[in-house]
Amino acid sequence: MNLFNLRRNPPSLDDLVADTFQSSRSDNLFSECLMPSVERPKQIFVRGQGSWLWDSDDRAYLDFSQGGGANSLGHSPSVLVNAISEQAQSVINPGFGLHNRGMLNLAGRLGTSTGSDQAYLLNSGTEACEAAVKLARKWGQLHRSGASRIIVASNGCHGRSPGTISVSDFHHVPFNDLAAMHAAVDARTVAIMLEPIQSEAGVIPATESYLKGVERLCRELGILLILDEVQTGIGRCGTLLAEQSCGVRADIVVLGEGLGGGVPLAALLARGKACCFEVGELTGTHHGNALMTAAGLAVLNTIQDKGFLDHVGETGQHLREGLSRLAHRYGHGELRGQGLLWGLTLSDDSADAVVKSALYEGLLLNAPQPDCLRFTPALTVSNANIDEMLLRLSRAFSRVRTAQMQCRKGIAV
Repeated sequence: MNLFNLRRNPPSLDDLVADTFQSSRSDNLFSECLMPSVERPKQIFVRGQGSWLWDSDDRAYLDFSQGGGANSLGHSPSVLVNAISEQAQSVINPGFGLHNRGMLNLAGRLGTSTGSDQAYLLNSGTEACEAAVKLARKWGQLHRSGASRIIVASNGCHGRSPGTISVSDFHHVPFNDLAAMHAAVDARTVAIMLEPIQSEAGVIPATESYLKGVERLCRELGILLILDEVQTGIGRCGTLLAEQSCGVRADIVVLGEGLGGGVPLAALLARGKACCFEVGELTGTHHGNALMTAAGLAVLNTIQDKGFLDHVGETGQHLREGLSRLAHRYGHGELRGQGLLWGLTLSDDSADAVVKSALYEGLLLNAPQPDCLRFTPALTVSNANIDEMLLRLSRAFSRVRTAQMQCRKGIAV
């Protein structure tokens, strides 16, 4: 299925960087009122269903970004719409200082499903990472003579909490370098924090031996292991948590917006000795509110339904095989990832041009790095959706290659 009329003249490289479609004039009148944060295309998106989005001109786009993976079940899934609608008719936010049924049920379900002893519900992955840091340092005060230093393993890009992780008492070491990790730990260290897959750095997985080595180091020294699963948790890697596929167990786990299926919901999970927060040490107006937790329960119920994670594994394999063929055809580089989280390294820094060319083809993609494309489709994506994506991506690659050749000819002349 191709919902676009693709009989257009190939754009130049400059055209690919420019906006390819113009939204209605009335919609764009208000764009100047929005504070700048990220560069956005001009389209105004008005509705979505599953793997598809439609703009205000009724053009359809196949979405293989899904809000950076936040829309775990795709756009407006009926199970999520029904749960939110039903909850909104009874109570939305009774108040942070009061229990609500969704808060208790979701915390209990997360504990049972992940083998965690306590859960705290927040609004975003960044908040959850900051709470994890606060929890680790509280534990350090109680059990490690006030140690507060946290070692962060990264490739220079830890996507969830850049502001927090850049401050003092954080020490950065290279990702997948166990020797550097051993060398960095000292008496002031309270925890090691890392992502099972470095998503923002270009979808770089930790090796199994590295993760197990870090876990062993934490156990030997009696410090905490924090896994940031904002990008990898809630079924994204084919298991409920990525740690399950790697055979490791963290003391603290951070989950992000995928838990809410697109609504602002995140979670902090603690196990055993790491459960040390006391009353009054965490607060937030919307933390654990009834509307968000209803969404979280709907997502969790779906993810844990029989056969769902098998579907993620099967479609993830189909996506991997298709991307591998396409990468080979166009001479691109390494394909990295797991489940339905994949990164494709390009042969040059053309990721931005490919993303804009894909938009022209009616395909929404994300480029975390100048030379890398990231694919985070809905966990409900079909093989037919994947095949259509590969067709449109192939056209986008061809357009960029043609434009690059035209530019080189122009320079040569």
